[in-house]
Amino acid sequence: MRSRRLTFRVAACLWATQAFACAPERPPPVAAAPREVEVLVLAPSEVRDSAEYLGTSISRQSATVLPQVAGYVRDIEVRPGDRVETGDALLAIDSREEAAALDAARASLQSARARVELAKQTKKRVDDLVRSGAASREEVDLTDAGLREAIAAERQAAAEISQRKVQLQYHVVRAPVPGVVGDVAVRVGDHVDSTTVLTTLSQTSTIEVGIGVPTERAREIELGTPVELLDADGGVRATTSVFYVAPEADPSTQLVEVKANVTNDIGLRASEIVRARIVYSTRQALQIPLTAIVRQSGQAFAFVVADRDGQAVVERRPVQLGALGEAGYVVEDGVQAGDRVAISSIQMLRDGTPIVPVETQPDGEAVALAHPGTRP
Repeated sequence: MRSRRLTFRVAACLWATQAFACAPERPPPVAAAPREVEVLVLAPSEVRDSAEYLGTSISRQSATVLPQVAGYVRDIEVRPGDRVETGDALLAIDSREEAAALDAARASLQSARARVELAKQTKKRVDDLVRSGAASREEVDLTDAGLREAIAAERQAAAEISQRKVQLQYHVVRAPVPGVVGDVAVRVGDHVDSTTVLTTLSQTSTIEVGIGVPTERAREIELGTPVELLDADGGVRATTSVFYVAPEADPSTQLVEVKANVTNDIGLRASEIVRARIVYSTRQALQIPLTAIVRQSGQAFAFVVADRDGQAVVERRPVQLGALGEAGYVVEDGVQAGDRVAISSIQMLRDGTPIVPVETQPDGEAVALAHPGTRP
Protein backbone atom coordinates (compact mmCIF):
# COMPACT_ATOMS: atom_id res chain seq x y z
CA MET A 1 0.00 0.00 0.00
CA ARG A 2 2.78 2.33 0.88
CA SER A 3 4.63 1.57 -2.36
CA ARG A 4 1.57 2.48 -4.41
CA ARG A 5 1.27 5.87 -2.71
CA LEU A 6 4.94 6.57 -3.29
CA THR A 7 4.63 5.61 -6.98
CA PHE A 8 1.65 7.94 -7.37
CA ARG A 9 3.48 10.88 -5.79
CA VAL A 10 6.52 10.37 -8.02
CA ALA A 11 4.33 10.26 -11.13
CA ALA A 12 2.53 13.47 -10.09
CA CYS A 13 5.83 15.24 -9.57
CA LEU A 14 7.11 14.14 -12.98
CA TRP A 15 3.90 15.36 -14.61
CA ALA A 16 4.09 18.79 -12.93
CA THR A 17 7.74 19.16 -13.95
CA GLN A 18 6.96 18.41 -17.58
CA ALA A 19 3.96 20.73 -17.59
CA PHE A 20 6.03 23.58 -16.15
CA ALA A 21 8.80 22.94 -18.68
CA CYS A 22 6.35 23.03 -21.56
CA ALA A 23 4.55 26.23 -20.42
CA PRO A 24 5.27 29.36 -22.56
CA GLU A 25 7.69 31.94 -21.08
CA ARG A 26 6.05 35.17 -19.61
CA PRO A 27 7.40 38.55 -20.84
CA PRO A 28 9.17 40.73 -18.26
CA PRO A 29 7.01 43.51 -16.65
CA VAL A 30 6.90 46.79 -18.58
CA ALA A 31 8.59 49.68 -16.70
CA ALA A 32 6.27 52.60 -15.80
CA ALA A 33 6.66 55.76 -17.88
CA PRO A 34 8.51 58.60 -16.12
CA ARG A 35 6.18 60.94 -14.23
CA GLU A 36 5.77 64.58 -15.23
CA VAL A 37 7.08 66.76 -12.42
CA GLU A 38 7.04 70.55 -12.20
CA VAL A 39 10.50 71.98 -11.66
CA LEU A 40 11.69 75.47 -10.80
CA VAL A 41 14.95 76.94 -12.08
CA LEU A 42 16.57 78.67 -9.13
CA ALA A 43 17.69 82.26 -9.66
CA PRO A 44 18.79 84.95 -7.17
CA SER A 45 16.11 87.42 -6.15
CA GLU A 46 15.74 90.18 -3.59
CA VAL A 47 15.33 88.89 -0.06
CA ARG A 48 14.34 91.20 2.78
CA ASP A 49 15.03 90.81 6.47
CA SER A 50 11.99 92.44 8.05
CA ALA A 51 9.79 92.30 11.12
CA GLU A 52 6.20 93.30 11.81
CA TYR A 53 5.08 95.36 14.81
CA LEU A 54 2.10 97.32 16.05
CA GLY A 55 2.31 101.10 15.88
CA THR A 56 0.17 104.09 16.87
CA SER A 57 -0.67 107.00 14.58
CA ILE A 58 -0.13 110.47 16.01
CA SER A 59 -1.24 113.85 14.63
CA ARG A 60 1.45 116.34 15.63
CA GLN A 61 -0.60 119.31 14.40
CA SER A 62 -3.65 118.46 16.46
CA ALA A 63 -4.75 121.20 18.83
CA THR A 64 -7.01 121.54 21.85
CA VAL A 65 -8.93 124.81 21.47
CA LEU A 66 -9.42 126.97 24.59
CA PRO A 67 -10.75 130.57 24.72
CA GLN A 68 -8.47 133.46 25.64
CA VAL A 69 -11.26 135.48 27.28
CA ALA A 70 -14.13 134.73 29.65
CA GLY A 71 -17.79 135.15 28.76
CA TYR A 72 -20.94 133.49 27.52
CA VAL A 73 -21.01 131.56 24.25
CA ARG A 74 -23.03 133.62 21.79
CA ASP A 75 -22.77 131.52 18.63
CA ILE A 76 -21.20 128.27 17.38
CA GLU A 77 -20.02 128.35 13.77
CA VAL A 78 -18.96 124.72 13.23
CA ARG A 79 -20.12 121.17 13.81
CA PRO A 80 -18.13 118.04 14.70
CA GLY A 81 -16.47 116.63 11.60
CA ASP A 82 -16.20 119.94 9.73
CA ARG A 83 -12.87 120.58 8.04
CA VAL A 84 -11.51 124.08 8.73
CA GLU A 85 -8.48 126.12 7.71
CA THR A 86 -6.26 128.30 9.87
CA GLY A 87 -8.17 131.44 10.93
CA ASP A 88 -11.69 130.09 10.33
CA ALA A 89 -14.19 131.14 13.01
CA LEU A 90 -15.21 128.32 15.35
CA LEU A 91 -17.47 130.12 17.85
CA ALA A 92 -18.18 133.58 19.26
CA ILE A 93 -18.19 134.74 22.89
CA ASP A 94 -20.36 137.65 24.03
CA SER A 95 -18.31 140.82 23.48
CA ARG A 96 -20.63 143.65 24.54
CA GLU A 97 -18.56 144.53 27.60
CA GLU A 98 -15.34 144.60 25.59
CA ALA A 99 -17.00 146.68 22.87
CA ALA A 100 -18.07 149.23 25.47
CA ALA A 101 -14.51 149.35 26.86
CA LEU A 102 -13.24 149.97 23.32
CA ASP A 103 -15.64 152.88 22.88
CA ALA A 104 -14.41 154.34 26.17
CA ALA A 105 -10.81 154.02 25.03
CA ARG A 106 -11.62 155.81 21.79
CA ALA A 107 -13.21 158.66 23.75
CA SER A 108 -10.11 158.88 25.94
CA LEU A 109 -7.98 159.13 22.80
CA GLN A 110 -10.08 162.03 21.48
CA SER A 111 -9.72 163.78 24.83
CA ALA A 112 -5.97 163.25 24.83
CA ARG A 113 -5.67 164.62 21.30
CA ALA A 114 -7.60 167.73 22.36
CA ARG A 115 -5.20 168.24 25.25
CA VAL A 116 -2.25 167.87 22.87
CA GLU A 117 -3.68 170.59 20.61
CA LEU A 118 -4.22 172.87 23.60
CA ALA A 119 -0.67 172.25 24.84
CA LYS A 120 0.73 173.08 21.40
CA GLN A 121 -1.19 176.35 21.24
CA THR A 122 -0.10 177.26 24.76
CA LYS A 123 3.54 176.58 23.87
CA LYS A 124 3.25 178.77 20.74
CA ARG A 125 1.88 181.72 22.76
CA VAL A 126 4.56 181.36 25.43
CA ASP A 127 7.28 181.22 22.75
CA ASP A 128 5.94 184.49 21.28
CA LEU A 129 5.96 186.11 24.72
CA VAL A 130 9.51 184.94 25.34
CA ARG A 131 10.68 186.63 22.12
CA SER A 132 9.05 189.88 23.24
CA GLY A 133 10.49 189.52 26.74
CA ALA A 134 7.06 189.16 28.42
CA ALA A 135 7.51 185.55 29.64
CA SER A 136 10.10 183.94 31.82
CA ARG A 137 12.16 180.84 31.14
CA GLU A 138 10.25 179.00 33.84
CA GLU A 139 7.01 179.46 31.94
CA VAL A 140 8.65 178.02 28.82
CA ASP A 141 9.71 174.90 30.71
CA LEU A 142 6.21 174.42 32.12
CA THR A 143 4.60 174.64 28.69
CA ASP A 144 7.16 172.21 27.23
CA ALA A 145 6.45 169.71 30.02
CA GLY A 146 2.71 170.12 29.54
CA LEU A 147 3.03 169.35 25.82
CA ARG A 148 5.13 166.26 26.45
CA GLU A 149 2.62 165.05 29.05
CA ALA A 150 -0.28 165.55 26.65
CA ILE A 151 1.54 163.66 23.88
CA ALA A 152 2.28 160.78 26.27
CA ALA A 153 -1.38 160.64 27.32
CA GLU A 154 -2.38 160.52 23.64
CA ARG A 155 -0.04 157.61 23.02
CA GLN A 156 -1.35 155.78 26.08
CA ALA A 157 -4.92 156.23 24.88
CA ALA A 158 -3.96 154.90 21.43
CA ALA A 159 -2.28 151.86 23.01
CA GLU A 160 -5.40 151.26 25.09
CA ILE A 161 -7.47 151.17 21.91
CA SER A 162 -5.09 148.66 20.29
CA GLN A 163 -5.28 146.47 23.37
CA ARG A 164 -9.06 146.62 23.43
CA LYS A 165 -9.22 145.73 19.74
CA VAL A 166 -7.03 142.67 20.35
CA GLN A 167 -9.19 141.61 23.29
CA LEU A 168 -12.27 142.09 21.16
CA GLN A 169 -10.82 139.80 18.48
CA TYR A 170 -10.38 137.07 21.09
CA HIS A 171 -14.16 136.95 21.47
CA VAL A 172 -14.23 135.18 18.09
CA VAL A 173 -12.39 131.87 18.60
CA ARG A 174 -10.57 130.91 15.40
CA ALA A 175 -8.81 127.72 14.25
CA PRO A 176 -5.10 127.84 15.16
CA VAL A 177 -4.27 125.05 12.67
CA PRO A 178 -6.09 123.40 9.75
CA GLY A 179 -7.85 120.16 10.57
CA VAL A 180 -11.06 118.35 11.35
CA VAL A 181 -13.27 119.60 14.18
CA GLY A 182 -13.78 117.15 17.00
CA ASP A 183 -16.60 117.12 19.51
CA VAL A 184 -17.81 120.61 20.48
CA ALA A 185 -17.91 120.49 24.27
CA VAL A 186 -19.97 123.67 24.88
CA ARG A 187 -23.39 124.99 23.91
CA VAL A 188 -24.77 128.44 23.24
CA GLY A 189 -25.22 130.24 26.56
CA ASP A 190 -22.50 128.34 28.43
CA HIS A 191 -20.04 130.45 30.39
CA VAL A 192 -16.43 129.74 29.46
CA ASP A 193 -13.03 130.96 30.60
CA SER A 194 -9.40 130.36 29.67
CA THR A 195 -9.48 126.81 31.14
CA THR A 196 -12.58 125.60 29.25
CA VAL A 197 -11.94 123.09 26.44
CA LEU A 198 -14.11 124.13 23.50
CA THR A 199 -13.17 121.51 20.91
CA THR A 200 -10.20 119.81 19.25
CA LEU A 201 -8.71 120.06 15.77
CA SER A 202 -6.94 117.11 14.19
CA GLN A 203 -4.67 117.66 11.21
CA THR A 204 -4.35 114.33 9.39
CA SER A 205 -2.72 115.16 6.03
CA THR A 206 0.57 114.00 7.56
CA ILE A 207 0.56 111.33 10.26
CA GLU A 208 3.39 110.32 12.53
CA VAL A 209 3.57 106.61 13.36
CA GLY A 210 5.26 105.53 16.59
CA ILE A 211 6.49 101.92 16.73
CA GLY A 212 7.84 100.03 19.76
CA VAL A 213 10.80 97.84 18.73
CA PRO A 214 12.66 95.34 20.97
CA THR A 215 16.05 96.65 22.05
CA GLU A 216 18.06 93.91 20.32
CA ARG A 217 16.48 94.74 16.96
CA ALA A 218 16.50 98.49 17.50
CA ARG A 219 20.29 98.40 17.31
CA GLU A 220 19.95 97.52 13.62
CA ILE A 221 17.73 100.53 12.81
CA GLU A 222 19.17 103.71 11.34
CA LEU A 223 17.61 106.93 10.10
CA GLY A 224 16.12 106.18 6.70
CA THR A 225 15.38 102.51 7.40
CA PRO A 226 12.31 101.59 5.26
CA VAL A 227 8.92 101.20 6.96
CA GLU A 228 5.74 99.76 5.42
CA LEU A 229 2.21 100.18 6.78
CA LEU A 230 0.06 97.09 6.22
CA ASP A 231 -3.64 96.43 5.90
CA ALA A 232 -5.55 93.64 7.61
CA ASP A 233 -4.52 91.15 4.90
CA GLY A 234 -0.83 92.07 5.06
CA GLY A 235 -0.86 94.19 1.90
CA VAL A 236 1.25 97.35 1.80
CA ARG A 237 -0.85 100.50 2.30
CA ALA A 238 1.97 103.06 2.45
CA THR A 239 5.76 103.19 2.49
CA THR A 240 7.95 105.61 4.43
CA SER A 241 11.20 105.64 6.40
CA VAL A 242 12.44 106.10 9.96
CA PHE A 243 13.22 109.68 11.00
CA TYR A 244 13.69 109.13 14.75
CA VAL A 245 15.06 106.40 17.01
CA ALA A 246 14.72 106.98 20.76
CA PRO A 247 18.07 107.16 22.56
CA GLU A 248 16.75 105.04 25.44
CA ALA A 249 14.35 102.14 25.98
CA ASP A 250 11.10 102.28 27.91
CA PRO A 251 12.02 100.90 31.35
CA SER A 252 8.69 99.09 31.75
CA THR A 253 8.46 97.42 28.32
CA GLN A 254 12.10 97.42 27.16
CA LEU A 255 10.92 98.70 23.78
CA VAL A 256 12.63 101.47 21.83
CA GLU A 257 10.35 104.01 20.17
CA VAL A 258 10.86 104.43 16.43
CA LYS A 259 9.00 107.09 14.43
CA ALA A 260 8.14 107.60 10.78
CA ASN A 261 6.07 110.25 8.97
CA VAL A 262 3.39 109.14 6.50
CA THR A 263 1.56 111.22 3.90
CA ASN A 264 -1.96 110.33 4.92
CA ASP A 265 -3.71 109.51 1.67
CA ILE A 266 -4.90 106.17 3.12
CA GLY A 267 -7.44 107.51 5.63
CA LEU A 268 -5.54 107.01 8.90
CA ARG A 269 -6.98 108.60 12.02
CA ALA A 270 -5.08 109.99 14.97
CA SER A 271 -4.45 107.43 17.76
CA GLU A 272 -5.21 104.50 15.44
CA ILE A 273 -3.40 101.18 15.94
CA VAL A 274 -1.64 100.16 12.71
CA ARG A 275 0.42 97.22 11.49
CA ALA A 276 3.93 98.31 10.54
CA ARG A 277 6.77 96.36 8.94
CA ILE A 278 10.36 97.51 9.35
CA VAL A 279 12.72 96.36 6.58
CA TYR A 280 16.11 95.94 8.27
CA SER A 281 18.10 94.89 5.19
CA THR A 282 17.86 93.54 1.65
CA ARG A 283 20.12 91.15 -0.25
CA GLN A 284 20.17 88.78 -3.23
CA ALA A 285 19.62 85.10 -2.39
CA LEU A 286 18.03 81.88 -3.67
CA GLN A 287 14.57 80.94 -2.49
CA ILE A 288 12.77 77.64 -2.67
CA PRO A 289 9.04 76.91 -2.22
CA LEU A 290 7.77 74.99 0.80
CA THR A 291 6.42 72.28 -1.54
CA ALA A 292 9.98 71.46 -2.66
CA ILE A 293 11.23 70.56 0.82
CA VAL A 294 11.16 67.15 2.52
CA ARG A 295 12.52 66.46 5.97
CA GLN A 296 14.03 63.39 7.52
CA SER A 297 15.48 63.22 11.03
CA GLY A 298 15.53 67.00 11.20
CA GLN A 299 17.48 67.39 7.94
CA ALA A 300 15.91 69.25 5.02
CA PHE A 301 16.25 67.83 1.50
CA ALA A 302 15.34 69.00 -2.00
CA PHE A 303 15.06 66.93 -5.19
CA VAL A 304 17.40 68.43 -7.78
CA VAL A 305 17.04 67.39 -11.43
CA ALA A 306 20.12 65.73 -12.95
CA ASP A 307 20.88 63.97 -16.24
CA ARG A 308 21.88 60.30 -16.31
CA ASP A 309 22.52 58.73 -19.71
CA GLY A 310 20.13 61.14 -21.38
CA GLN A 311 17.36 60.56 -18.81
CA ALA A 312 16.26 63.26 -16.34
CA VAL A 313 16.28 61.91 -12.80
CA VAL A 314 15.99 63.53 -9.37
CA GLU A 315 18.74 63.49 -6.76
CA ARG A 316 17.87 63.99 -3.12
CA ARG A 317 20.20 66.70 -1.88
CA PRO A 318 20.53 68.08 1.67
CA VAL A 319 20.00 71.83 1.90
CA GLN A 320 20.54 74.43 4.60
CA LEU A 321 17.49 76.65 4.95
CA GLY A 322 17.31 80.22 6.17
CA ALA A 323 14.28 82.24 7.25
CA LEU A 324 10.77 81.46 6.06
CA GLY A 325 9.15 84.14 3.95
CA GLU A 326 5.87 84.57 2.12
CA ALA A 327 7.05 82.60 -0.94
CA GLY A 328 9.15 79.92 0.74
CA TYR A 329 12.53 79.38 2.38
CA VAL A 330 15.77 81.18 1.72
CA VAL A 331 18.40 78.56 0.83
CA GLU A 332 21.76 79.26 2.40
CA ASP A 333 23.60 76.15 1.11
CA GLY A 334 23.06 72.93 -0.86
CA VAL A 335 21.89 74.32 -4.21
CA GLN A 336 23.10 77.02 -6.54
CA ALA A 337 21.70 79.33 -9.17
CA GLY A 338 20.59 77.46 -12.28
CA ASP A 339 19.68 74.23 -10.47
CA ARG A 340 16.28 72.77 -11.32
CA VAL A 341 14.32 71.74 -8.24
CA ALA A 342 11.21 69.56 -8.23
CA ILE A 343 8.21 71.34 -6.70
CA SER A 344 5.39 68.84 -7.31
CA SER A 345 4.74 65.13 -6.60
CA ILE A 346 7.45 65.26 -3.93
CA GLN A 347 5.89 62.41 -1.93
CA MET A 348 6.19 60.11 -4.98
CA LEU A 349 9.88 60.78 -5.64
CA ARG A 350 12.92 58.82 -4.51
CA ASP A 351 16.61 59.34 -5.12
CA GLY A 352 17.23 58.41 -8.77
CA THR A 353 13.58 58.45 -9.86
CA PRO A 354 13.30 59.26 -13.60
CA ILE A 355 10.97 62.14 -14.41
CA VAL A 356 9.81 64.35 -17.24
CA PRO A 357 10.60 67.87 -16.00
CA VAL A 358 8.06 70.63 -16.67
CA GLU A 359 9.61 74.00 -15.97
CA THR A 360 7.56 76.73 -14.26
CA GLN A 361 8.34 80.42 -14.04
CA PRO A 362 8.98 82.03 -10.67
CA ASP A 363 6.71 84.87 -9.68
CA GLY A 364 9.68 87.20 -9.27
CA GLU A 365 8.40 88.65 -5.99
CA ALA A 366 10.82 89.42 -3.19
CA VAL A 367 10.66 87.28 -0.07
CA ALA A 368 9.68 89.18 3.08
CA LEU A 369 11.49 87.34 5.86
CA ALA A 370 9.80 86.70 9.15
CA HIS A 371 11.77 87.03 12.35
CA PRO A 372 10.94 85.01 15.45
CA GLY A 373 9.06 86.94 18.09
CA THR A 374 8.59 90.10 16.06
CA ARG A 375 5.00 90.90 16.90
CA PRO A 376 4.63 92.37 20.37
